[in-house]
Amino acid sequence: MTETDTIDQELLRLLRHNARSPVSVLARRLGLSRSTVQDRIGRLERRGIIAGYTVRFGDGGSGGQLSAHVMIQINPKQGQQVAAALAAMPAVTTLQTVSGLYDLVTTVETPNTAAMDQVLDAIGAVAGVEKTTTSIVLTTKFER
Repeated sequence: MTETDTIDQELLRLLRHNARSPVSVLARRLGLSRSTVQDRIGRLERRGIIAGYTVRFGDGGSGGQLSAHVMIQINPKQGQQVAAALAAMPAVTTLQTVSGLYDLVTTVETPNTAAMDQVLDAIGAVAGVEKTTTSIVLTTKFER
């Protein structure tokens, strides 16, 4: 985060815990007025620090989705093409660059193992992908 003060950081912590918290509740917890909190949220959104809001599923609430983390080694000269190919796959929900043995980490979500197998084959077939290692998510202990 760039140029956030301690109040912004506490506001972000509260929103990370529950992004649906009413502004009045956030204001009370921060000891600020509702309008000040609303202004701060708007500023954080405009600066791109808050990029959006999402839904997190509880146990059984994900519609039975199977999740996996896929570590990917790529040919560095084909990085943009690999990223574009992965972005075109609806089952690939995140793509992150990482340091270490692998270059990319993605999260894949599918309704069942057969669909997961197809997506993993498609990832492995992308030009520029040299190696993958997949870990199926069994349970999520917590998520922030």
